[in-house]
Amino acid sequence: MDPQNPYQSPQSPLIAPNGGEQELADRGIRLVAAIIDGVILMVLLVPLMFIGGYMDAVMQAAQTGQQPYGLQIAWGVGALLLFFAVQYLPLSQNGQTWGKKVMKIKIVDQDGNKPDLVTLMGKRYLFQNGIGLIPCLGGLISLVDVLMIFRQDRRCLHDQIAGTRVVVAR
Repeated sequence: MDPQNPYQSPQSPLIAPNGGEQELADRGIRLVAAIIDGVILMVLLVPLMFIGGYMDAVMQAAQTGQQPYGLQIAWGVGALLLFFAVQYLPLSQNGQTWGKKVMKIKIVDQDGNKPDLVTLMGKRYLFQNGIGLIPCLGGLISLVDVLMIFRQDRRCLHDQIAGTRVVVAR
């Protein structure tokens, strides 16, 4: 502050956020992390589907030529809730799913900070996993979502919606 002018605004050097310095995660590493997350979910979900009667109901419907959309959506919502339950702890601690933790990558916001849990669970994963529950159109949107990773910024549609990116964890 200038002693001659007490009303002058204080001056301080501006420091750019370190978000731009973080190395983006490799596409293949992200794929392996997603596969690990999928395997973890399937190991838990498939036995529940047998115990809960889902497999029998789908087979009976298939024999009569029917498609049990309501049952599929209900189990899809159940799988989404199971995903949230399994991934809550690592996501809330450091912005990583179990697969991302194993592959040493993490989710950050555009400034390089850990995103809040609402952003991760609501905007990122609810969109990413929930959109697939919409018959026909959901599959197309999911395909566009994952194909967007081949752009230069390596951000999928769910990354753009949540304002996140995946970087190498240091």
